[in-house]
Order: sequence, then C-alpha cells, then structure tokens
Amino acid sequence: MVHLKRLLAATDLSAPARRAVERAALVAKESGATLDLTHVASLAPLEKLRRLLAGMPANLEERVLDAAREGVNELAAAILRDHGVAASVHVASGPLLAELASRAATLSADLVILGARGASFMRHLVLGSTAERMVRSATRPMLVVKQAAHERYRNVLVPVDFSPSSRSALRVARSIAPGAAIVLLHAYEVPLEGKLRFAGVDEKTVDRYRAAARDDARQKLQALCEEAGLSPHGAALLVVHGDAALQIIEQEQERDCDLIVMGKHGESMVEELLLGSVTRQVLAQSEADVLVSV
Repeated sequence: MVHLKRLLAATDLSAPARRAVERAALVAKESGATLDLTHVASLAPLEKLRRLLAGMPANLEERVLDAAREGVNELAAAILRDHGVAASVHVASGPLLAELASRAATLSADLVILGARGASFMRHLVLGSTAERMVRSATRPMLVVKQAAHERYRNVLVPVDFSPSSRSALRVARSIAPGAAIVLLHAYEVPLEGKLRFAGVDEKTVDRYRAAARDDARQKLQALCEEAGLSPHGAALLVVHGDAALQIIEQEQERDCDLIVMGKHGESMVEELLLGSVTRQVLAQSEADVLVSV
C-alpha cells in the first residue's frame, strides 16, 4: 500500500476548485498527510492591458498576487475550521503546468488534487488540452474532483489490464480510500473478433474464444488480489465483454462508485488507449472523481 504523506491541491479559487480542496482536506485528515494549497496566477493578460491602456498602476501585478494570496489564506482558514486540517499556502505566477510541476517536485507530493472545472484553466480541464497534457506529463498520481466532498470515498472502481500500472492503481486506491469497497474491473474483447466473423468463423467458435478470454481474465484478477494482499472477499471481481471506456462508465453508475482509479501506463496498445481515448472519455463522461495513477 502507498502511504500518502504530502498532498498538493491546486486551486483557482472558483467554486468547483473548492470541491477539490475540500476533498483534499478529507484525504489529508484520514491519511495524516500534510496539505499544500497552491494557486498559480497568470499575469500575462495584465501586460497586454498595460500596452492597451495608459495610466495602469505600476504595482498591479503585486496587487493581483496579494488578492490571490488573501483568497487562498481564507480558504486555508475555512478547511482548518471545518475539517481541523492545517494547510500551507503557496501563490505563484507563470506558466500553469510548469509551476504546478515545480511545486509538486519541491514538495515531493504523493498526490496532486484539482477540480474538474473552474474559473480559469480548470474551466476546460476535462475536455480540453490541459487535461490531456497534465495526464500525459504527470509523474505522480493526479486526482480530478467532480463531486462535492461530503464524506470519504465509499465505492471505488479500479479498471485493470494486468500491466504493472494496474498494480500501482490498486495500491493507490487502497491508500486514498482505505475503508472503501473496491470493484476490480477488466473489460475484454476477443482479438480480431470482427475479422474472425468477416472471415466466416462461426458464432459458436467466437463464443468459445470469448469464454476462454473471460476465464483467463478471472484467473488474473484473482492472482492480482492475492498479490495485493486482499482477502478473498476484499474486492468484487468483475469481468465484462465490450469497449473499455463504455464498460467503465456503465459499471461506475450501476455500482454507485464515487471514485475511479485508473493506471496511466498499460501494455503496448492499451498504453496508448489509457493515455488517450479511454482516459479522456472517462474524465468527460463519469460522474465520479477520477484518479490517474502512474
């Protein structure tokens, strides 16, 4: 199990971003980890205004940073009052991704937490290029918060493809939600199933291939549980046939999951899917929070 020691919550001071901070406070309280609240201000628009408008105050950038610092300090005071969690505050200016990466590295953060949408960069986080860039470049687990954080996570869905990344995802899931029910999901498709039919292979033969793939996946899921030290009843094991992203969303809804934990890297083709379409679809379509492990 991964022990969470340091959390970094990014905030743009919007209402959706506050959800992420509230969730970060709950995780910090349960895990005993320290919490850092970071706000990255973009001052580039001010320089453009300065070129367009005469008479702008010379210290406008400083005023913007002071206002942001005041806002983050108020947020830190609120989570101390509401959750009993003391958080450090960091306000910076510059390129968003670079500043967040630098702060996370400085802290040696075990988890980066941010909101799904917000007033600035977070507005298009889920569907825009920022999310994809962050997921692709992430060197540490990243939690994208969508739901209001009223209580700790209860039901966690962990899609796996049996790569080393799957084992990492399971370890992270158990760390962030130690008391939650875990559902291990593997979605499979028979390799070249469509081409087999096109080649005239009969449906019974295809069904046998499906059954063999299903049995193999069940054995691997059981082995993964044993390797992770889960008891026979420590997780629900689910093997389903069909498109991975669609099955993840369907099972999230059917099993009322409030967190999905996905590995960033897979094997060969699966790796590209997890970094691309599957992750994007799950981030865009799920109602649950999504944690991408590395």
